[in-house]
This record gives sequence, structure tokens and C-alpha cells, in this order.
Amino acid sequence: MTPDIAIIIGLIFLGFILFVTEMFSIDVTAMVLLSILFLFGYLTPEQAVSGFSNPAVITIAFLFILSHALQKTGILEYLVIRINKIADRSRLLGRAVYLLTIGLASAVVNNTAIVAIFMPITIRLAHQYKISPSKMLIPLSYAAILGGTLTLVGTSTNLLVNSIYSADPIVEPLGMFEFARYGAILLATGLVYILFIAPRLLPSRTVTSSLTKSYHLGGYLTEMRISEDSPLVGNTCLDRGINKNYDVMVLDILRDKKMITTNIRQTVLAVDDVLFVRGTLDNFLRMKEVENITLLTDEKLTQHELEQEDNVLLECLLTDKSDMVGKSLMTANFRQRYGAFILAIRREGTILRKKIAHVILNSYDTLLVYGPAGKVEELSKSGDFIVLGKMDAELRKQRFWWMSIVVVVCAVALAAFGIIPIMESAMMAVVILLVLGVLTPQESYQAIHWQVIVLIAALIPLGIVIQSSGTAEWIGGSISSAVRKAPLEWQAHVLLALIYLITIILTEISSNAATAIIMTPIALVVSQQMGFDPRPFIFGVTFAASASFITPVGYQTNLMVYGPGGYKFSDYIRVGFPLALIFWAMAIFILPTIWPF
Repeated sequence: MTPDIAIIIGLIFLGFILFVTEMFSIDVTAMVLLSILFLFGYLTPEQAVSGFSNPAVITIAFLFILSHALQKTGILEYLVIRINKIADRSRLLGRAVYLLTIGLASAVVNNTAIVAIFMPITIRLAHQYKISPSKMLIPLSYAAILGGTLTLVGTSTNLLVNSIYSADPIVEPLGMFEFARYGAILLATGLVYILFIAPRLLPSRTVTSSLTKSYHLGGYLTEMRISEDSPLVGNTCLDRGINKNYDVMVLDILRDKKMITTNIRQTVLAVDDVLFVRGTLDNFLRMKEVENITLLTDEKLTQHELEQEDNVLLECLLTDKSDMVGKSLMTANFRQRYGAFILAIRREGTILRKKIAHVILNSYDTLLVYGPAGKVEELSKSGDFIVLGKMDAELRKQRFWWMSIVVVVCAVALAAFGIIPIMESAMMAVVILLVLGVLTPQESYQAIHWQVIVLIAALIPLGIVIQSSGTAEWIGGSISSAVRKAPLEWQAHVLLALIYLITIILTEISSNAATAIIMTPIALVVSQQMGFDPRPFIFGVTFAASASFITPVGYQTNLMVYGPGGYKFSDYIRVGFPLALIFWAMAIFILPTIWPF
């Protein structure tokens, strides 16, 4: 191992540590790695910015815009709800048709957009079937992931791997529907698992109350102030049985600008004490009525606002596109911007212990919003939020609305038949929609997930350095040395199993895009060193990088359903680990039959 290889491997490990610990956002982590490579002379200026001109990155940006155009028409929700009504005579058939439709839609529409569209519908269907939403939200994410493996444009992973693989002019690029030869098998197997096995492994953790109708309201953090005539005055939390009677946990007490964090249950409470509590909305309201306390946030509602008859309670998921990410409610001016009021915040896997107004918001935090019913549509249209529980089964027929459907189908067809590359067809489709006024330029810019674009563009030069520094060759040599210890007739299968396994492990702890960029050159080098056709190993990387089922952090859609489903980290392991093992075993024996060694 040369010093340069040691540095590059160390940098890769640093990247994974930063991804896992979330010390910085994923795009900032990618830029940190890029800056280090550039600073130490491993990249020329042209190479450092080459990711931003990479065809795969540009294609992904255009696909985000086309996904938004389809989403804007409401065609996907309309079709799914109509299909589900036809099949609602059987719960099993209804769920099968629903998940299959989501999988097929994910083949041409961005996975994140699919989950954003169908999460509210899934929650409503869970109530229709009289089951917990936690039984259906992880399956929603898995179906979207599996559907993305069907086509070249189904996920950014496929486009990235193809970009790296086809950089060699002598190889044939991966075809638009070539992925479906194995992806269809994965989707069918995955749906059987989701329908018959996953329900036995998933918890019934989220219970919805009649008070909040269809909105799942889980473990929120909020603040309560003790009024003068509250029975809590002069008593302790233990005396009043706060935890026992209301299932509400008092985390801290704020008194005279000083935080009390120890011996909470035995602390005698006083007028104007602020309690930081965690629980569900219905329990908060019961406690409010009985104990005569008030709910707070940094800005209080007026009596007139509280008595407004058209005010509603909503759950909203903060998307990664929102400029509120990384800000507190106080600095984001939520009340002024949206005319609504945040009662509480939920972040799964973390106990929030700050004043609500001071909590720094993360992507996919769940916010409990109170405000006029008319503001719901504005929150949804802003692109900053996914409004849970809201379901619109009507087509939104604005001028030339049907062109969105036509141009997306044509763009995919032109690329599938090899008439023009996918980047060109996607670009033409976007331009047509802009010229016809179906999309505005502002909508197009907002539709692009810039965090994803920066992440991928900043990591592509890392793939260049892995190859140019000899790191890929060194790692490939180490892998091939281990594989050659196996019997000759099994070496190809052992190599495929090893590459697939390493890819699965890496994608579960970091970004699937980062994993694909790192593993593709390694798969290319090691397959060439051992004299095998690289194609089965390349497809192994694409399918393994997308097969993130074991953790909520490995794939964005898993993280999106984490909060609304009320899941724990262990739920993903319980239901996802067997599925990952099944797919690993399948890949070892089925991939070589489709793409021979």
C-alpha cells in the first residue's frame, strides 16, 4: 500500500464516519471530502468540478423536474385511489394492487416524490383497512425502492453506475429496461414478502384517535405553563400522577429562566413553571383540561385565533428541500410565512429537550401544525412540507396538464429505444413543459433536490481519485486474493457475493450514491483482474446499493416514513434484515444466469 492509497482509504473512512454521525448534512460532508482531495493535489480544478457537468447529475436534475410535473397533475394519486376502489372487496388484493402500482410508478418517477405523494394516501388506507399505519408505511418505502430497480431512470444509483461504467468507450452502456430483467424478479419477491411476512414482523405502534381523525400523532415534544389555579401548584408530578394518568413524560422544568433537569418527579411545582413534556396530542389536551395548564410555543395564539371555527390540526413532514432545515422556528418565521402555528415537534430516535422555538429543524421532522383550513393547501404547494392525512383524488386540470404525462412517456420511450440518450430526452421534455407554461422556471428550480445534486456531484471526483490513485486496483487485488482461495468453479460466485455484501453494508450506513461511486470502480477492476465479464458485478452493485432495508438512514424513503410510522431503529432491522438476506442469496445465483460471467 502506497501513502497515497492509505490517505484515500482513510478519507473514505472519514466520509463514512461523517455520514453515520451526521456531524454535517450529507451535501456538506461530500463538499468536505472534495475540498480535501483538491487541497492535497489529488484533483485538478477541472476534475474537481467535473461532477457538476456529469451527464448523470444533469439527468437526475431534469428527472426531479419531470417528477414534479407529474406530481402537479395528481395523476398518480388519482390512478392509485381509483384502482384501489376497484379492488377494495379484498384487503389483500387491494394492498397488492396498491403496492404494485407504487412500484411501477417508481420505475419512472423519483422514489422520494413517490413516497411524498403516497404517504398521506397510505395513512388513509390504513384507517380504511382498520390497521395501524406502521403496518403499511415501511412497505410503502420498500415498494418504492424495489420499483426504482426496474429502469435506468428509476433511481439516481442506476444513472451513476451507468455513467462510471460507460466512461469506457468500448463497453455497451446499460439499457433503459435492462434492469427490469432482474428488477422484476426482485419486485415480485419483495411484494410477496411485504404482503405475507412483513405484517407479522411490523409493530402496531401508531394508534390514531377520533380527536385527531386520520392524523397519526406520536411522541411529540411541547411546552406547558402552569397557571395560578392549576392543581399542580404546590404538588409534584408524582403527587398528581402525570405519567400514570396521562401517559405524558415531563423531561425538564423551566423556572425563572433556570432549567431543572434532575429529580423532576419530586420537584414541587410553582405558578409559571414551564414543563417540557413528551407525549401524544390527545394526552396533552386531557392534561390541559384536568390540570388547567396552557400549551405554549414562542408566539402565543390570540383568543380570536383559538376560537376560529375553520382552524384544523395537521401533521406535516418537513422535506429536505425546505429552507427551514437547519433553522429554528424562531429564525424561520414560520408563523409569518404560513399563517399557522406549530404546537409540537416530533423527531424519532431523539428526545428533544429545548424550547420548541429554539429546536434546530432537521429534514423529515414531524410538525404538529394548527391553523386555518385554507392554509393546508398552501403548506402542501410550498414544497417545504408533506401534509400527512391530506388526500386528493382529483385530477388537477390546468392548461396543458396532460402534456406532463405525454412528455414523460415520450422521454422514457425515446431513451429506451436508443433514439436519443436519456439526458437529451429529459432536457427536451423539461423545455417543452417550460415553453407551454405547464411549469414555471421558479417551480423547476424548486423541484430539484439540490442537496442530492451537490452530494452526487461532489462525490464523483472521489470515484476518479479512487481509480487514478490505484486505490481501486489495490482494494480489488485484496479482494481477488481472498476470492482465489475458493474452488475455481465457485470463484465468480464468491466474488459476486462479496461485492454485493460489501455494497449492502456500506449503503446501510451511508448514502447509496456514495456507495455506488466507491464500489463501481472497485467492481470493474477486480472483475477485470480475475478475467470475468464486469456486467454481472456492475448490476450487483446497482441492486445492492438500492437494497437498503435494514436501517432508516440508508435510503431517504426509509427516513421519510420513520416519524409518521412511529418506528424504532430496531423495526427496520427486524423486517429488513431477512429481506436483505433473501435478496443477497438470489443475486448470487440469479444474476449470473441473466448476465453470465
